[in-house]
This record gives sequence, C-alpha cells and structure tokens, in this order.
Amino acid sequence: MDYRTGDDAGVFRLDEERALVQTVDFFTPVVDDPAAFGAIAAANALSDVYAMGARPLTALSVAAFPDRDFPEEWAADIVRGGAETLAAAGCALLGGHTVRDPEIKFGYAVTGLVDPRRMITNAGGREGQVLVLTKPLGTGIVATALKAGRASDAAADAAARTMASLNRSASEAAIRHGVTGATDVTGFGLLGHAEPLARGSGVTFEIHATDVPLLPDVIELAASHQAAGLQANRLAFEPHVDEHGLDEALRAVLYDPQTSGGLLLLVPAGETPSLLAEVVGARAIGRALPAGPKPLIVRG
Repeated sequence: MDYRTGDDAGVFRLDEERALVQTVDFFTPVVDDPAAFGAIAAANALSDVYAMGARPLTALSVAAFPDRDFPEEWAADIVRGGAETLAAAGCALLGGHTVRDPEIKFGYAVTGLVDPRRMITNAGGREGQVLVLTKPLGTGIVATALKAGRASDAAADAAARTMASLNRSASEAAIRHGVTGATDVTGFGLLGHAEPLARGSGVTFEIHATDVPLLPDVIELAASHQAAGLQANRLAFEPHVDEHGLDEALRAVLYDPQTSGGLLLLVPAGETPSLLAEVVGARAIGRALPAGPKPLIVRG
C-alpha cells in the first residue's frame, strides 16, 4: 500500500486495482436559497473525485451554523439540498459534524474509488492534446454581483444551475475517451488551475480566450464585481502567462475564482469530437504545445 496526492485530493492505494480518493471542501453561501447552497456545496465537494476519474462512495458533512437569528428550517434545507445531490451521484451520506459559528459554512469530506491504472492526474497531459472546458466561467463574478444586488435573474439562475450540476458525465466521458490529464476549475480560476496542469504535464497550453464558455452578463459585470480572490489569483499566476490581445474584462474572467466549476480536460485529438458531442456545454478552448518559456499562452 502507498499514498500520493492528486489535484486537491489524497490517494491511498489499496491494491493493484483499487485506490481510495479522499477530499474535503466547504465554504460560505454563494446563493440566497438554502437548498441550492447545499446542492452546490455537494457538487463542489464531489468535483475533486470526478477530476481524477474516480467514483464517489461516501461523504461526511462539515457544517458551521449560527446559534441565533438562524431559522432551523434553513439548516434543514441546506442539509436536504446537499443530501439530494449526493444521492443523485450515488454517494452515501454517512454522517457529519456541526459546530456553532456566526458565519454559515457547509461542505463535505468525500471518499471515492478509482483504478490506479486508469487514474486521471494533474500531470498526465501530453503534447498535441486538445484542451476542453466542461462548464462556463464567471460564477465568482456573478456571486459578487448578486451580493451587491446587480446580477440579473438570468445570470443568477444560470450560475446556480451550473454550480449545482455534477461533473459526473464529464468524468465518465473522459475515461471512455482516454483522458489521462485533467483538473477541476475552482478557487484559483481557469488560469490558476491550468498552470500546474501544464507544468506538471511538461507542456505549454495555448488557450483561445474567445472560445471559453461564459455565463450570461459576465463580461458586463466583470469590471465592477471582482472578488478579492480574483485579484489574488492575478498576482499569483499572471507571471506565468504570455498574453496576446486580451481585453481587460475577459482577462478578469479567466482569473475569476469558481465555485463548483467544470473540468479542464486534455483530450486526445482524435477523441475530441466524440467527447464534445457527449458532454453538454463542453467547449474546446486550446491545445497542448511543446514546453515553452511560460506554461500558458493566452490569445484574445
């Protein structure tokens, strides 16, 4: 038996055919509806498992709820929303732990199972493969605009739907089509998660920014509704990016921290059309080139 770390997850090999994938994630509310928040928290926690081509088995909830001015039905709705999403994923909820905290937080520790011989890692990409993103960007910008009362119903509804949707079908399609390199796109934004995937795979990614799928109204909202995490991501990852012709709004979206974002897959070129046909909303956004001076090239 041995262990290793994957993309935000730990992996423990049981034998030649089985390994456990274990991960934990929780955060503060990103939507107003308690049940939707629970569903998003569950989908987000499951994403690390799906990013490695694993199947989720069990989950333990991690909750922090205020002990005053917090209706019990809100807590019940959060737990119910999460449990329903876990059930849809075929993941058994075994229990959990709750503490008192003035700020609401919720999420899960998830255990999954993977065949280590077929495991997808954040160092498994190869030159010539196609970059595919399976969900639109912009959840951080929309959530920030929502808190300010500036997000349209269309943008808020689209963000809530994409955050609550599972990466299960994308993960299963990735395995069928020979994907060996991938990551989920979450708090570090698209470019922040792409950078270690490119570096670990020994390649440079060429990303065509205008091909990246976006949520409604994100470009219009980007100028004035940027979370602190977006600025932190830019400071951390801009030195690793060779930019060509990007406008400021689109640049911001590429660094926007995502909640329950999609998978960024490195797909063999011959398999890309079939995978795109199977995964609703997935888009080809670039390709893997021989390693260059910087791990990322982004063209407007």
